[in-house]
Amino acid sequence: MVIPASKSHTIRALLTATIAGGTSIVANPLDSNDAASCLETCKAFGAEIREIPEGWGVYNRALEIKGVGHGPGGILHHPPANIVDVGNSGTTEYLAAGIAALSPGFTVFTGDHQIRNRPVENLLASLRDLGATAFTTRNNGKAPFVLGGPILGGKTRIECPTSQFLSSLMLALPLAQGNSEIQVPLLYEQPYAEMTAWWLNELGITFTNENWKRLFIPGNQTYRNFTKAVPGDFSSATFFGVAAAITGSELTLEGLNMADSQGDKAVFQFLTLMGCRVDYLADNKIVSSSAQDSPKGQEAFDLACQEGTTAIRIAGPGYYGEKLKGGVFDLNATPDALPALAVTGCFACEPVELVNVAQARLKETDRIHVMSIELSKMGAHIRELKDGLLIQPQEGLQGADVEGWHDHRVVMSLSIGGLAARGKTRITDAEAADVTFPGFFTILKNHGNHNCVTVD
Repeated sequence: MVIPASKSHTIRALLTATIAGGTSIVANPLDSNDAASCLETCKAFGAEIREIPEGWGVYNRALEIKGVGHGPGGILHHPPANIVDVGNSGTTEYLAAGIAALSPGFTVFTGDHQIRNRPVENLLASLRDLGATAFTTRNNGKAPFVLGGPILGGKTRIECPTSQFLSSLMLALPLAQGNSEIQVPLLYEQPYAEMTAWWLNELGITFTNENWKRLFIPGNQTYRNFTKAVPGDFSSATFFGVAAAITGSELTLEGLNMADSQGDKAVFQFLTLMGCRVDYLADNKIVSSSAQDSPKGQEAFDLACQEGTTAIRIAGPGYYGEKLKGGVFDLNATPDALPALAVTGCFACEPVELVNVAQARLKETDRIHVMSIELSKMGAHIRELKDGLLIQPQEGLQGADVEGWHDHRVVMSLSIGGLAARGKTRITDAEAADVTFPGFFTILKNHGNHNCVTVD
């Protein structure tokens, strides 16, 4: 199956094309609700965007984006004419906030009920340090919030329970009027900051990074325009890697490059440690292949990251008559994987601990709490930890009526759990999957025993 394009890369591509000078082409962008929210935000900032009817290269879909950059230190001349509504896209909200602070006027951000319950004050405080006016309209540290610029540069210290705070500053500060220094005493989800750094390097932006503790970013720089294709999404691939793991089946997931900076590629190493066989492929040839023993699995993973891939083939241990193993897994760099890996743990023959991922409580929902509640309905022996989940061995899951909490990753994870559960599983809020993975249930129907799962 072909995995959809990366949401994280798509949003970074759209935003950098917007603040670049000239015209850029973004091929294979994710077509989802979150991506649509980002597109509308870019248009609000003044970008001219059109879909290329014939696509680009081997990709059926491509966007041409005329950016608003206008030379060294170029900033947005005017704030958006209307309120910027990011829908359910927290990535858009946070990353676009820094860009909005480049404007000499005021920009108002809002979003849906989940966005209006996600913290933003750390980022706003740093933008104030750097010369912006920034405040929340309800004085609660959450959207709606107002930003006025332009940011001038300077020094700030920011704790980042979400890496998106740091990414926002990294995207905007090269266009500030002066130089900037960012001190980072706390950084979760580092691979996503590394992804932002990759985009800066690709587009001609210079900065100094002292091991993610301190960054120096010169101002008055220029983003160059570009033509790039968006890679496949490891966060989306996670669900089908887990499906293979818990059903004992074999799946080939196309469009995944292990050389990419996405943190969720580590999920395939976690699944290897739980007993899955993972083959990393490039043009239908095996680059490396994992075994169930840790050293070889790590070697295979590292070699695939070095050489790059075009697809991943995964087989659950049941495919070979074995059982899923347990273990302790640090998800600090991969918080989006918590819901799906919680489901995986329910089919292991040993305890599974998902730890060091307290920031999962700050996503669209408190995913630690929500997954504990919903998997308990399906018979899981699961307990909340302050920073994760502890799952004890059990005989799989029992089908049940469960709630999706309007959270795309919760909905998709419970759906995957329902594939291997005994009896029928009924899940609410199915439309939430469209936030990042339109067509998810069509693929699930084509590749699984869809009679076990119904959605509302």
